[in-house]
Amino acid sequence: MISTNDLKNGITVIVDGNLMTVVEFQHVKPGKGSAFVRTKLRNLKTGYVIEKTFRAGEKIPRAHIERRPMQYLYSTGSDYVFMDNESFDQSHMAVEFLGDNTKWLKESMVIEVLLHDGNIIGVDIPNFVELRIEHTEPGFKGDTATGGSKPATLETGAVIQVPLFVEPGETVQIDTRTGSYLRRV
Repeated sequence: MISTNDLKNGITVIVDGNLMTVVEFQHVKPGKGSAFVRTKLRNLKTGYVIEKTFRAGEKIPRAHIERRPMQYLYSTGSDYVFMDNESFDQSHMAVEFLGDNTKWLKESMVIEVLLHDGNIIGVDIPNFVELRIEHTEPGFKGDTATGGSKPATLETGAVIQVPLFVEPGETVQIDTRTGSYLRRV
């Protein structure tokens, strides 16, 4: 159990039987009446954000989330197969479960899997990945007055915007949070 006075961003709690992550919180002490804590909570299963107010000092159950490194092995089309690096057990995850993260996954890549009571509740891919450019049109000098960009297809099939000087076969670093090109590797 955790007191609402001890809430911090990123803590996972159980509210109304659902796993929720604290997105934002504010401790309010009005001039009249008792203090309370106003929170924004994200449901880990649905992704919806709700607002909930708690009395100051109220106890709520804290969820214990385990982070385990797993290696991406291959895709079967509808499922992605991951291997636990410690026990070598294989787990299947549906494409819908991974969402947009699939466009950054490369075979043998290690990601963090979030577990609660032995069940997978989410994945944490690295903030930066290095992927090879499979196809892009040649960039010609003088095409733009300022630094321009062009679409490039990565080895995972994702399409991003890269500077004109980037050529096919080069490896680039990408920010997975924004999907933007950072630099050549």
